Amino acid sequence: MSRVAVFFGAGYEEIEALTVVDILRRAQITTDTVSITGEREVTGSHGITVTMDKLFEEVDFDATDVIVLPGGMPGTTNLEAYKPLMDKVDEFYQKDKYLAAICAAPSIFGHKGILKGKKACSNPGFESHLEGADVKQEPAVVDGHIITSRGMGTAIPFGLAILEQLAGKEAAVQMRQKLVCM
Repeated sequence: MSRVAVFFGAGYEEIEALTVVDILRRAQITTDTVSITGEREVTGSHGITVTMDKLFEEVDFDATDVIVLPGGMPGTTNLEAYKPLMDKVDEFYQKDKYLAAICAAPSIFGHKGILKGKKACSNPGFESHLEGADVKQEPAVVDGHIITSRGMGTAIPFGLAILEQLAGKEAAVQMRQKLVCM
C-alpha cells in the first residue's frame, strides 16, 4: 500500500495541505502529516493550528512513496530552509519517487533544478522560480514523478492528481464524483 508524507512548516497554507490529506485518507491511502518545526502543533498562515501525526525525525522515508510540499508564506520558505527535508527531496528525485508541490512550493523544485525540461505550474507570483520548466496554466500538472499545482483553488485537482498516480485513474474519477467536483 502507498504511503504519503505531507510536510508542514510554520505558515503553511491550510487548504492546500489539508485538502490533500483529506482526499488521500478518504481513498484509504496512508497519509502522514509531518512537522518540520520540532513541535507536534504547527500553525498555518491563517492562524489555524493542526496537530501533526509525526515529527520529521519519525518518518520512515524508505516506506514513503510521495513527499508533498504545501505552499503558503512563510510556509514555503520554511520548508526550503529545512535542510533535512531538502536532502530527502533530492533523494526522492534521484530515486524517481514522487515529489508533489502546490502554490509557491513548486519554486523549491525550480531552485533545485528538478523542473528543467519538465511541465510544471505554480502560483502566478512564483512562475519565474520554475527554472527551466515548460510553465503551464493548468490546475495540476503531472510530468513523470513530479506533480505541481497552482494554489488554494486547485487543491482538489492536486489531491486527485496525486491519488491518480498512486491508485489509478478510476480511483481518481470515483473520488472526484464523491467530492461533487463539477
